[in-house]
Amino acid sequence: MKNSIKIIFSALIVMAGIFSTQSVKATDGYFGVGYGAQNKGLAGAGIAWYQNSLISGNPAGHVFLGTQYQVGVGFFNPNREYTVTGNPSGMDNTFGLLPGNVESDSKLFLMPSMGANWMINEKSSFSATLFGNGGMNTNYAPTTMPDGSKMGTFGSNGKTGVDLGQMFLGLTYSRKIAEKHSFGITALLAYQYFEAKGIAAFGQMSSNLTKLSDNGHDNAFGYGVKFGYLGELAKGLHLGASYQTMLYMSEFDDYAGLFAEQGDFNIPSTWTVGLAYEINEDWAVMIDYKAINYTDVASVSNKMRTPMDPAFSPLGTDKGSGFGWQDINVWKFGVEYAGIEGWTLRGGYSHCDQPVPETEVMFNILAPGIIEDHITLGCSKTLGDSGKALHLALVYALPASVKGFNPMDFDAAQAMQGNMIPNQTIELEMNQFEVEIAFTF
Repeated sequence: MKNSIKIIFSALIVMAGIFSTQSVKATDGYFGVGYGAQNKGLAGAGIAWYQNSLISGNPAGHVFLGTQYQVGVGFFNPNREYTVTGNPSGMDNTFGLLPGNVESDSKLFLMPSMGANWMINEKSSFSATLFGNGGMNTNYAPTTMPDGSKMGTFGSNGKTGVDLGQMFLGLTYSRKIAEKHSFGITALLAYQYFEAKGIAAFGQMSSNLTKLSDNGHDNAFGYGVKFGYLGELAKGLHLGASYQTMLYMSEFDDYAGLFAEQGDFNIPSTWTVGLAYEINEDWAVMIDYKAINYTDVASVSNKMRTPMDPAFSPLGTDKGSGFGWQDINVWKFGVEYAGIEGWTLRGGYSHCDQPVPETEVMFNILAPGIIEDHITLGCSKTLGDSGKALHLALVYALPASVKGFNPMDFDAAQAMQGNMIPNQTIELEMNQFEVEIAFTF
């Protein structure tokens, strides 16, 4: 086991290097629809399924997996764009956007994961996993104007966007508390990096202009805990539940003039409960309910306030503008069929609430986490009698859009009469594709 631990932690260092150059746009807001190829094939369902993935699953389920190792890689294609309709008013103290449609570059990302589970004895196990939660990434090229000059989304002459990546190391102890019941606890160590570019025009709203934009990548480290329970209530009927605390992160000091609470960007708490039912030895069905508490984090959930708003507070302060995200509820459904020798087939569907209100489209040009529905397929193929298996998952996030007004520009004629009527509409659009391959041995 000592050699195994050396191998896995050496690999963790290599994987950390890969993660440091990769960032993706995840799906349930900025959480993944699932983790690990088996779980993604079920659209993230299966908190109660004891045969689910080792990667960031229910910590209570690891004791049923036996000693195993898993490595995987996902190829992720998020397509993000926004459309501004209406010409800017040009009035003093307004902030109109250039009309037209702009698509984000950076459309293919690599997302690796890995883990190992060791049986301590018949009733307990220890595991180590490394995986990415994803993050937020946009990269809008500037528009070329008739005079040859460049005009970015928010008035800069270069690219506009953000780059947020998150990586987690999970250390899990899982134990049977009865023959068909178990409990697990995961210590989570987190790393995230962030960069913003092309948003210096919001300097008039910032508490610290030098800590707002174009400061390169900043880093943050933090920790949290995840608890899990798994049990068979009746023959073939399984109940699973997990709760992940908020992850307390160090601050992004280089962006203390952007994020509320002086650069704070904690990772919100989540909880999940679900049922799995084995209809027979070939068929199993699953349903999960998950809650993601984005309002835990002020920099994510604070509403955008303009200087004309009586409740305005500068960016970077405790009540400074954020992305306005709401808490969301997520429903996940999965089905698994193992009636073909050597094969397991999976399918799933996931639906979540819209985290981005129509009133918050301005800032969310930078972070359009607007996907609501996913359809997934997956399969596993055992390779001989050696305990090896190859896994595949296909994920399609259906197109989604959110449309609202630019809160910083107004119709000039109406404004002269004292009526502050929004002058421009902003529509955010997104869809996603993902393929993940994993190998268990």
